Amino acid sequence: MPTNDGFEMTLRVVPMPRDTNHLGTIFGGYIMSLVDQAAFAHAQRITPSRWATRAVEKLEFHSPVRSGDIVTLFTKTEREGRTSLSIRVRVEAECHIDVTRAIVTEGVVTMVALDQNNRPRSWKVAR
Repeated sequence: MPTNDGFEMTLRVVPMPRDTNHLGTIFGGYIMSLVDQAAFAHAQRITPSRWATRAVEKLEFHSPVRSGDIVTLFTKTEREGRTSLSIRVRVEAECHIDVTRAIVTEGVVTMVALDQNNRPRSWKVAR
């Protein structure tokens, strides 16, 4: 169900201790992987297809995430191209101790639909 700003909850995870760095916070690369997965899930929901990540806009981290926090990723379509979708992904974390929420990062991922030969194709034909 879309929020009032057009985002839909796409993915929710609880990072574990194995996902932390030496500072006790979640690896940025782990969050980046979740962003990529959420963008894929969003694109797949629009049109079942083979999708590949073409680009990721700058991701700037605003709040740390700790093991046990609930991480929720929200997505919405930013732009539709002939072979691609640009998907805005917002990451929020809910602290498991005091139940506060914070925006962790937000960025745009461009996904490209691929044919059987891994060449870009129109994603609209699969609708």
